[in-house]
Amino acid sequence: MLIPVVDLAFLFFFSLATLFLMRKVAKKVGLVDKPNERKHHNGAIPLVGGISICLTILYFLFNNREIIHNTFLYAGCISILVIIGALDDKYDISYKIRFAVQAVLSIAMMSLGNIELKTIGDVFGTGEVITLGWFGYFVTVFAVIGAINAFNMVDGIDGLLGGLSVVTFGGLGIMLAHDGQYNISYLCLVMVVIIVPYILLNLGFFGRKRKVFMGDAGSMLIGFTVIWFLLLSSQNGKTPPLRPITALWLIAVPLMDMAAIMIRRIQRGDSPFKPDREHLHHIFQRMGLTSTQTLIIICIISAILAGIGIYSEIFNIPEYIMFYLFLFMFFIYLALVIKTNNINK
Repeated sequence: MLIPVVDLAFLFFFSLATLFLMRKVAKKVGLVDKPNERKHHNGAIPLVGGISICLTILYFLFNNREIIHNTFLYAGCISILVIIGALDDKYDISYKIRFAVQAVLSIAMMSLGNIELKTIGDVFGTGEVITLGWFGYFVTVFAVIGAINAFNMVDGIDGLLGGLSVVTFGGLGIMLAHDGQYNISYLCLVMVVIIVPYILLNLGFFGRKRKVFMGDAGSMLIGFTVIWFLLLSSQNGKTPPLRPITALWLIAVPLMDMAAIMIRRIQRGDSPFKPDREHLHHIFQRMGLTSTQTLIIICIISAILAGIGIYSEIFNIPEYIMFYLFLFMFFIYLALVIKTNNINK
């Protein structure tokens, strides 16, 4: 497959131009993030990363409508999520409303797009593929909400959400290209190209005055897109190009961080949705690492875990081995998080 470099370059500059335009609009309407006790940054930062990425994706999809099935359904879902996310960024709406919208969109994804978690593979090593039947509807809703909020929670330092998104989409794109699923693989590459301009502005490459944040609109869009692509890739007929267990490895860091932090909050008797400063990036920073060092280390960890998943897929490592290994690594991670946070108190 020949990669249309000119088209990708145009999308890059389209995304970049949209960011510059939307940041001016955001300042006029007050869609900005102001520092507080949890947010340690200077000045009011426009929350337009997600809006810019959404506009660029919509432009691409409406000019390439045949690249995936249910293009209009996906476009409608991400548009709704970005609108709700932008409202949340400005007015701080209840998480219950956000969850309700996410659940409704997951139902639309299943009922209208026939995209759902139907099987989890042979994760227990019995030799039989486990199908979920009607229970798959509930698991899919849980998976969609989980993926969206995993990427939402990990957005804590400059560049981190963008970097982890690039790792996930890049890893998935490699897997799908290896399998010959070039349309979705190319779409993953498009997502990477669209996200890079946001990363550059978020990290201050164009000056600190032009800095932007992703906002809840962006993190929800990224999480929903990730789970849409993963379900589309792992539930595609009898011989899907991606085994369900591999999907966990591609989003390992956001998923592990979300699960560990929610368990930690419940242990303390707090709401699992109560914000705190005990995420992985907070731990690294309390250890004395700078934000840049933390960003690089976490992205490297994510890339290594995604690489393990890709290796297991290509060389057909048994699913149950990868499942139990994933659980083993998660419990090690959880223990380290609990121990580190206890030491730092």
